[in-house]
This record gives sequence, structure tokens and C-alpha cells, in this order.
Amino acid sequence: MEKRGADVVLCDVKLPDENGVELVKKIKARAPQTEVILLTAYGNIPDGVQAIKNGAFDYITKGDDNNRIIPLLNRAIEKVTLHKRVQQLEKQLGNKYSFDSVIGQAEAIQRAILFGKKVAPTDATVLITGETGTGKEVFARAIHEAGDRKNKNFVAINCAAFSRDLLEGALFGHRAGSFTGAVKDQPGLLEEAHNGTLFLDEIGEIAIDLQAKLLRVLESGEFIKIGETKPTKISLRLLAATNRNLLKEIETGQFREDLYYRISTFKIDLPALRERKKDIRELAIFYLRMFAQKTNRKELRFSPEAFKALEQYRWPGNIRELKNSIERCVILAQGDELQVSDLPLEIQQYHWQGSIPPENPSSLASLEKSHIRNILQFTKGNKAEAARILEIGVATLYRKIDEYKL
Repeated sequence: MEKRGADVVLCDVKLPDENGVELVKKIKARAPQTEVILLTAYGNIPDGVQAIKNGAFDYITKGDDNNRIIPLLNRAIEKVTLHKRVQQLEKQLGNKYSFDSVIGQAEAIQRAILFGKKVAPTDATVLITGETGTGKEVFARAIHEAGDRKNKNFVAINCAAFSRDLLEGALFGHRAGSFTGAVKDQPGLLEEAHNGTLFLDEIGEIAIDLQAKLLRVLESGEFIKIGETKPTKISLRLLAATNRNLLKEIETGQFREDLYYRISTFKIDLPALRERKKDIRELAIFYLRMFAQKTNRKELRFSPEAFKALEQYRWPGNIRELKNSIERCVILAQGDELQVSDLPLEIQQYHWQGSIPPENPSSLASLEKSHIRNILQFTKGNKAEAARILEIGVATLYRKIDEYKL
């Protein structure tokens, strides 16, 4: 067992130098994944019970034919195989959300990673700040995965996506009959995150009166569901994120000062993509490979001019905008090498400011014409789909088609 290991052990109870029931405990201590089936000619209930307590898969009496033993072995093997698969998936998931998955060598992002790794093993509340699209949720997941609660739930909610009443219900849950339509008890996200991590994205959007209720949860570790009278106790770690300046929000009365100091025990600021220009190439290649693999176009690459255009652009939408831009490039690319003309129109316009495109002459109109033609080719003439991709109205698209005689 120590030298070679085993998935399943079929073992007698009476051994020359050991008792099989006790041997189960030793095997499981050294190899928890190994399943042990005990055989005995002198079956008795106390031994059977103790064997199962020690971790045996089953305890059977000798003399049973293969109709029982062989299916039992198969079930034990299936259990081990499933456990190995789950472990493999958990490892892949952990790698996906670990700090190793955060791409970038710029000093600002490396400093953020260092801070994240230091705070992750603690239970400290963390406030992650940065512009929209800088990867705040990815960073929060990495902190969770590197902490002691990584095997528990990571519950995320975007506070900006809910009205005040809906957000309260989503967070705290409700009791059946507490309001019209509440036909059954509904646990809230606070309860779902018990013993795990709750991530509140855009926490600056929470209504001021709801902020007071959240503060009480953080200070007392308990809350009252809508319609309940008794408090529910919870233990969770809070991670929060915002793209707002909460200190200014405090000055204008939009955010509670006491809640701010409660959630900002440890602050991490994520830099905008324009502040880490040298990471753009690495990020672009990563997303190009990811989307090329999804579309079975594994030979795709950027031209030097396309790289230059990507690095020049200011990326107001940050990494999210870069990711979406690369996905669109992969969809529309005509050849294996992506050109500037394959990039979204706003990136092309920014790139050609102050210069004339080497192949497309004159104006921004020619770039727009080329881009619309590419989209129409991709959608095979489906104008409704083309308008959706271009993020314009169908009527506007028809007008452009007439204007450019497409």
C-alpha cells in the first residue's frame, strides 16, 4: 500500500498478524481515497459496525458468490473514480480563480496581488476599489480561494442590479406570508454565505437605510429575516468592491461613515488598464488563445500594427472591454493574422487619429463602411443581428447601408 497504493482493498478480517477491522483505520489514515471491503467467515454485528465506523466500504460474510462480490467491487471502484474526478475539477476551479490566474507584470497589479495574498489567510473585511472592468470580482474570488473558507460558498451579488426592496429581500431572505407572494420561506444570500464568503460588488449603490442593517450584521454576526422576529446567527467573511469614491459619498450623505470604516479594514486598489500598458499584449494573447480555441481557430495571431493599436488605445472599459474586443475580432477575422481593420471601430479610429490608414484612405467614414460590411458578412446578411452586434438601431443600419451603397 505504501509503495504502490490501491483504489480498492479486499481484505480478510482474521489476518496472521493483524485484525482487518483495525487495519481499515490504518489504511484510511494513510490513503483516505482507498476503499476497503472486509471479508469474514465469522460475521458479527459489533465487528461490522466498528468496521463501518473505521471507514470500511462494506463488511460481508465469506461464502457469498460473485453475484454479490463483483458488483460490490464495481461500486467501490466507481466511488473512487468519482472522487478523483471531483478532486480534479476542484483543482481546476482553484487554479482558475487563484492569484496565478491574474495576468500582469506591471508594478501596480503585482502590488495588488501581494496585498491580496497577505490578507487572504485572515478573516479581515476587504474593500476592493477600481474602475469598472478592472477585475474586482476575479480578485475577490482569488482572495476567497487562498483563504481558510475556500471549501465553503462564495456568494456574489451586484448591488447596482437591484432596487432597494429587492436587494433587502435577496440579502436577508423572508419568511412565508411576510408579504404578498411570499408563499414559502426563502433563505437570503447572507444565509447562503454562512461559513463562506459574501462578495458585495458596487457596495456604494446600497440605499442608506439598508447600509445600517448591513452594518449590524457585520458587527453582531446576526440578522433578522423579513417577517421574522428572532435573529439568525451567521459567520461569514465580507469582501466588497466599488468604482465610486466612498469618501466623497460620505461627504454628500450617500454612504455611512461607520460602514465605510467597517468594510475598509484592508483596502486594495486595482489599476486601470491604461496604467499598465505593458500588460496589454499579454492579456490580448491570453484572450486570443481562449476564444480561438472555442471557435477551433488555433492559428490566429495579431499583426504588429494590431498590437500597436491595442497598446495605444485608452481602454475606458478596462479588461472587460479588451476581452469583449478580442472575442469580436476572433468572430470577424478573415485570415489567420488579425489586422487593425478587424478591431472594433473605436479602436481603429483612435489608432488612425492624426495619420492616414495605409490601405483605407481618407476618413472615418471609410472605416465605418468597412466595419459594417464585415459585420454583415459575418451575420450572412441578417440585418437585425448585425444591428445588435453594432449596438445601433435597425433603422440606423438601413440608413448606413443606403449611404455607403452596401
